[in-house]
Amino acid sequence: MTDSPAPRTASAHRASGLVLAIAAAAAFGTSGPFVKPLLDAGWSPVAAVAVRAGAGGLVLLVPALLALRGRYGLLLRSWKLLLAYGFVAVIGAQVFYFAAIGRLPVGVALLIEYSAPILLVLLAWARTRIPPALLTVIGAVLSIAGLALVINPSGAGGLDVLGVLFALAAAVCLAGYYLISALPSNGLPPVTLVSVGLLIGAAGLGLVGATGLLPFTMSFDDVVLPVFGQVSWLVPMGVVVLVATAFAYLAGILGAVRLGSRVASFVGLVEVLFAVLLSWLLLGEVPTLLQAVGGALIVAGVVFVKLEREASGATDATDAPGLELPEPIAPDPGAVTLDHRA
Repeated sequence: MTDSPAPRTASAHRASGLVLAIAAAAAFGTSGPFVKPLLDAGWSPVAAVAVRAGAGGLVLLVPALLALRGRYGLLLRSWKLLLAYGFVAVIGAQVFYFAAIGRLPVGVALLIEYSAPILLVLLAWARTRIPPALLTVIGAVLSIAGLALVINPSGAGGLDVLGVLFALAAAVCLAGYYLISALPSNGLPPVTLVSVGLLIGAAGLGLVGATGLLPFTMSFDDVVLPVFGQVSWLVPMGVVVLVATAFAYLAGILGAVRLGSRVASFVGLVEVLFAVLLSWLLLGEVPTLLQAVGGALIVAGVVFVKLEREASGATDATDAPGLELPEPIAPDPGAVTLDHRA
């Protein structure tokens, strides 16, 4: 007796999804160490994110149009998905996060935002009335505990209520990013969704800046990268656009296709670990022993959630109940679509 090719294909599909999700987390983790010098040189966060999203969308625009193969009507039929991705996944999480850190310590705001995986577990529980499996509970507790140690928030006195609400809104948007990344798209290629979504996000952030709701300033002076010395602002921005935006968003959405929203969200927690490691290597910010322990707990939590999914054979319908998402299948290499999904 030989094993059926279908289980082997599904297993390989999930394995590739895990690799893509980790690669996306690592790529997203590069944004902080390379954006920080830009902020120090006078860039406002909203301006940096707008340029990052706009340029990242343009980088992917040619392959996005080629993937459509002349089926431009898909853009009109998918306008709700595109707007949701642009405003929730690209704008919402970042704008609310920046508003939160204006009122809360950065570590506290980030910790609240990265409670998004717990929100997804609670959503599944509320929609199905089925309590999460024991391994999922263990994984959630380990991941959040590890995240707390990695971020190491301290010095927080009384918390600003509006700041907490902003951070919770950022968490909801982050959870929305994983859910949107797991929705069927009626044939819209993943690269097209990412490219157009980024361009919509950039346009939205430009409008936010134009209204004066948040500062929108740029500086084209040279910046200082501790490892490389004084360099053009194009160097860190280029890394952010190509690695932390174009590649990260595309790899993240392809990974979520294969893993489902819940598992992808927990793997996304590894981004914090990568950000700490890159800050250590590039900025000389040495992680503490507690942060190292926290990183190990994050990885352990991801493993527990992954083991529970493998043991139960859970589908995306349990990851995002009510969304009716079927089990991911390997996409046709000749015509990559979001069914199912990005």
